[in-house]
Amino acid sequence: MGMRLSYMAVAVAALLTAACPYDHLLTSNRGIAIGGGGGGGTGPDALAFTVQPSSATAGNIITPAIQVLVRDSLGLPDSAFAGNITMSISVNPVGGRLSGTLSVAPVRGIALFGDLVISTSGAGYVLQASAPGATSASSSSFTIFSQ
Repeated sequence: MGMRLSYMAVAVAALLTAACPYDHLLTSNRGIAIGGGGGGGTGPDALAFTVQPSSATAGNIITPAIQVLVRDSLGLPDSAFAGNITMSISVNPVGGRLSGTLSVAPVRGIALFGDLVISTSGAGYVLQASAPGATSASSSSFTIFSQ
């Protein structure tokens, strides 16, 4: 009997917490985070490279397309993120120039950079993805070969 009452108390508490308009007073994370993909976290978003840049030839498009994911503070994809993601060179060993579409609006939390080109050959390039309201991310290092 005592065990059934314990289960009942937990179930009632869960229902009240989920239905309560004052959930921010009941929990530290402003309620229950269910699912994902909508910006369920309460902290800043974070960017992450999910397809890293690979070695390429100077003046040619880097393939495959570089992909950056926006994650909410719970680590889930944030499909509600509305800012543009901007790509730049953060480590530039020889003064190469990055060109192509450098600012992309993510679709369902994913930004694809499919036409990026670096002008000068060199080893140790690193790209940086940044966006307002999100922590930036750095790619792994890669090489641009001469033609």
